[in-house]
Amino acid sequence: MRSAIVIACAAVILAATPRTRAVTFEANDPRVAAALEPIRARHRFPALGGAIVTSKGLTALAVTGVRKSGTEVAATPDDLWHLGSDTKAMTAAWIARVVGSGKLSWESTIGGVLPKHTAGAPEAFRSITLLQLLSHRAGLVANIDWQRASSAAATPRAQRLAALQTAAATPLSSPPGSKYEYSNLGYVLAATMAEQVVDKAWEVEIRTTIFAPLGMMSAGFGGLGTPGNIDQPWPHTGEGKPTPQNGPLVDNPEVMGPAGTVHCSLSDWAKFIADQLKGLEGQRALFPPDVYTRLHTAPFGGDYAFGWLVTERPWGGGTVYTHAGSNTMNFAVVWMAPARDFAVLVTTNQGGPGAQQGTDEAASALIHLHESGI
Repeated sequence: MRSAIVIACAAVILAATPRTRAVTFEANDPRVAAALEPIRARHRFPALGGAIVTSKGLTALAVTGVRKSGTEVAATPDDLWHLGSDTKAMTAAWIARVVGSGKLSWESTIGGVLPKHTAGAPEAFRSITLLQLLSHRAGLVANIDWQRASSAAATPRAQRLAALQTAAATPLSSPPGSKYEYSNLGYVLAATMAEQVVDKAWEVEIRTTIFAPLGMMSAGFGGLGTPGNIDQPWPHTGEGKPTPQNGPLVDNPEVMGPAGTVHCSLSDWAKFIADQLKGLEGQRALFPPDVYTRLHTAPFGGDYAFGWLVTERPWGGGTVYTHAGSNTMNFAVVWMAPARDFAVLVTTNQGGPGAQQGTDEAASALIHLHESGI
């Protein structure tokens, strides 16, 4: 079963992490905690968080375990979680807004938007469209030397232009539009195109167009916690060992931002997912209804839309949407069923294949819990 997209994603914080806004419902719902704790213990995760969401908002949430293995510092409902590639749905939503403004179209090409930066690049690369980039059909490699790109300029936006030039000099892995190939690079280049036409950095735009309107006060970028302090979930390897350090810089380079930088509380992630449900159900939401239809429709006959894997599940009443993200030290997964008006979110501060398996088990447990009438 192809349950999630797992990819190492990146972020480094650009400014101080916003203060987390406390949840306004019953924290650590005992029914959710009872469903999560046996799974956390069985997989030996340091912490495991889960939430059930409808178009009206968060309905239940709990977090079990500790922020750092070997300590007794409990994880809390207000803690922040690294979302990895679950950021891609947010990036796609922002770009859809730019398209709606008329500054881009889905058929805009890299060369057409960035002619000076792609002068001399192969025509096949210059002809790659925004639609192909966001649906992983651009024929790009998954990643480039991100460290090199990050050292090429002072700001993330300028670093992404450097990444663009590296990508232009990198042979395509397939003809654009011909094959699905998951690529962090594709989302970085799509965001670079949008940055060019709005003349603002992705980090600024995602805050002002997504986070602020939805009230996602805890959302930020990069690794979590104050270095040396156990004040947020500490990152752990796939073997369950705490990493030597924590903090904003314990992550991949910030140039990769649009492919997977966002961290936030479960309750704030739920606000974004609730808006997605609203839009898909034709309710009043952040964007016009046709935007949500586009974002959740897989082009080219595939099963990947724009930051969402599109599949079918009986429990979802038909079509459901899912995505997962990891920076190898954290893991997050979402399953969304608009036909039944609910979604489940699961997070853990551990990476690796075991994290994928355990969070999928937790998602299944939350689905069953929702079906039981929670």
